[in-house]
Amino acid sequence: MDRKTYRDAFDQIPFSAGFQERTAGLLRQRARELEKENKIMNFSKTKKLAVTAAAAVALLVVSVSAALVWLTPAQVAERQQQPLLAEAFEGPDAIEIDETVETGDFAVTLMGLVSGEDLDAMNPDPGTAHTYAVLSLRRLDGKPLDNETFDFFSYTMTPLAAGCNPNAVNNWTLGAFASGSAENGVYYYLLDTESIEKFADRTVYMAFYEGGVPNNTIFTVNDDGTIDFCDDFTGVHALFTLPLDPAKADPAAVAAFLEENPIGWTNERTPAEDGNYVIDEQDTEDGKIVTIRPVGGEKPEDAPYTVTPEEIAAGTPYTREEAERRLVEQNERQEKHYAEGTMSAEDYALWCQEYPAWLEGIRNGTIAMVRLENGTDYSYDVSGENVN
Repeated sequence: MDRKTYRDAFDQIPFSAGFQERTAGLLRQRARELEKENKIMNFSKTKKLAVTAAAAVALLVVSVSAALVWLTPAQVAERQQQPLLAEAFEGPDAIEIDETVETGDFAVTLMGLVSGEDLDAMNPDPGTAHTYAVLSLRRLDGKPLDNETFDFFSYTMTPLAAGCNPNAVNNWTLGAFASGSAENGVYYYLLDTESIEKFADRTVYMAFYEGGVPNNTIFTVNDDGTIDFCDDFTGVHALFTLPLDPAKADPAAVAAFLEENPIGWTNERTPAEDGNYVIDEQDTEDGKIVTIRPVGGEKPEDAPYTVTPEEIAAGTPYTREEAERRLVEQNERQEKHYAEGTMSAEDYALWCQEYPAWLEGIRNGTIAMVRLENGTDYSYDVSGENVN
């Protein structure tokens, strides 16, 4: 039975004035005492205390104790020092989901989400709408999860959209940032992505699974465009359908997004080296950065060209103004990555060294930029020298 069912049950039971407040106060006091003894509160211990009371009281005690043990999405945001986001999770635009899937050793609960602009105090992106979602994870055997032993990087929480390939709409293409931490034996994910409300006129999912970049060994796309986990995928996995408001959909924005991310898909299994994207992983002091790029967009070392002249000729050239704008936007992203600690000082220093000459080349016409057929931007010296 989930928390909503408990709440619905005890809401129908009459209690004396102040009973719930007094009970909650006692439980909070006991929780503080337990935390002093042990930083991780085992939920099963609280449950054992609750079942010793009368049946009607037990419903209330279990529900109140759950509210103490399980953080709300707003509390998860507060723990991440995000007061504006915490307020948004308490506001009218927040969507409460509270749906649980049991998979492998875990119960996976998608708690809720909210979308809006200027909600992130830590990584501001002024005037740009983002979607924030909170998911909790607990072990079915009652053993507490903690930050030291839980492998955050072995699991992925990502949006997907029906009618869009799983490797075209996901964390990587949406510029997502995920953080995770354990409290009282429960592990919480906070996901921040470019707003997914533009996809709201189609089925939009939140997937949680054991693995990394979406691929055809994890997901399958049905003939009608809906997405499922592969029948033979044995890792931990849960797929939630999001109750978004179709009125907030933006088909034009979706069309532009897919034009920028035209990564193809096949349900037929292919060896990784023959796939249509390249995956890079980089460890930093603050975590791991995983990058996915279409094949053809990578830059082989010591190669005179990263793509052939024929591929450049087949692409769509940018005007100087368009190329300059895209390069300036890329510089802003690099500055943000460095400020956030997701780009090393060495890489940022190299970028700062190359950027001015690159920008000057765009402006004076000695460097051109083209959109390749695989959707990546490629810059090159018109004299034939490699640039990017």
